[in-house]
Amino acid sequence: MKDIYESPLNSRYSSKEMKAIFSPDHKFKTWRQLWIYLASCEKELGLNITDEQIAELEASKDDINYDVAAREEKLVRHDVMAHVHAYGEQCPKAKGIIHLGATSCYVGDNTDILLMREALILTRKRLLAVIEKLAKFADEYKAMPTLGFTHFQPAQLVTVGKRATLWLQDLLIDLDELDYTLSCLKPLGCKGTTGTQASFLDLFQGDHEKVEKLDQMIAEKMGFECSISVSGQTYTRKLDAKVLNTLSGIATSAHKFSNDIRLLQHLKEIEEPFEKTQIGSSAMAYKRNPMRSERICSLSRYVIANALNPAMTASEQWFERTLDDSANKRISVPEAFLAVDAILSIYLNVASGLVVYPKMIHNHIMNELPFMATENIMMEAVKRGGDRQELHEKIRVHSMAAGKVVKEEGLPNDLLTRIAEDPAFGLDKDSLDTLLDPKLYIGRCPEQVTSFLKNDVEPVLKMYASELDIEEPELNV
Repeated sequence: MKDIYESPLNSRYSSKEMKAIFSPDHKFKTWRQLWIYLASCEKELGLNITDEQIAELEASKDDINYDVAAREEKLVRHDVMAHVHAYGEQCPKAKGIIHLGATSCYVGDNTDILLMREALILTRKRLLAVIEKLAKFADEYKAMPTLGFTHFQPAQLVTVGKRATLWLQDLLIDLDELDYTLSCLKPLGCKGTTGTQASFLDLFQGDHEKVEKLDQMIAEKMGFECSISVSGQTYTRKLDAKVLNTLSGIATSAHKFSNDIRLLQHLKEIEEPFEKTQIGSSAMAYKRNPMRSERICSLSRYVIANALNPAMTASEQWFERTLDDSANKRISVPEAFLAVDAILSIYLNVASGLVVYPKMIHNHIMNELPFMATENIMMEAVKRGGDRQELHEKIRVHSMAAGKVVKEEGLPNDLLTRIAEDPAFGLDKDSLDTLLDPKLYIGRCPEQVTSFLKNDVEPVLKMYASELDIEEPELNV
């Protein structure tokens, strides 16, 4: 509907796969599945629940009567109880055993953990796809010299591929963190209103072993080895904070990459993809703005800031629970995943279509290389009989003069001409040219790239080969 606000993360940026994970339909179907798990486990442990009741619940689990749930929630102001009532209308024989012994967080919190696990796995697939693309780029350009920068001032040469390994290294750190976060996720299980399991202990007539077994069985049905050991009414909200810190780390890495691309595009050395019909500016038709990289930066800042929400929420939980987490959690967690999904989709699009301009890269190198080569030039002149201290002073004077010509007069760097014309060096232009091959100044960049890809990247891509068959999401805008 065009007259109602909708989050741009939903309408413009995130993929249909991530939106489906956090959709109301997926959430409420998961609630019903959890009620089936609870009833079937309670039946197996001896409660008076029949196969017919379980079958009735199964038959209606995906046919949610949203109209009834909405009507009921207006009356009771409680979303879980509204859906219990709606499910009971569809399942009259099982009505009395739905949600038996449980509190609202049984479906709410366990569903949240399931959805975050599913979303982290999709995020990992996106992350791996970007890693794979950047690895190919790094390998292709591992030996292409480019001007390195410190403080965005010209420094020693690196290679285009070596720079890409810095982006890759950050993403590998993020991947490790994501995997660790996944390993830390555990469901709430069946803990009751204050985490004491008192309601279940009453259902099983004081049988502690059955209560513990129920908790374990529910966890296993959800695909976990166990649930959290202790809780209040909810699982600790530090888990949400941990998840969003992981997403914030991915956003941080993406932001650094996109800033680099924006600067490189300004230098006209590397550009993000630019489509034939794309418009860079409504006023300046000639412009090729790095809009994808700018969008990565913009969304990344949102995720980094949003990571504060669950941290603050975790710190504010009073004793066994308060409800000031609920409204915040409904927004901050899904929106963080939707934003990171968009970030990685754009990152993949950019990494898949980076355009490199070798001649412009070479021009920038040659504008600065005469200064960087002065040590090599001086050593060669010494070999030919020159005095090092005298040559050092002459190079200093010539360098200052050449730099003044470049900065004040806007003319090309003439340092080499000055040195060639100075008899103290004994070097002609041809001799100097042999000292200005950029590949003489890139150190071990090609070897570092090869080693990094072999030892750090390839094992990861091999380990997750089954997750690399994901299609590149189509960008909406």
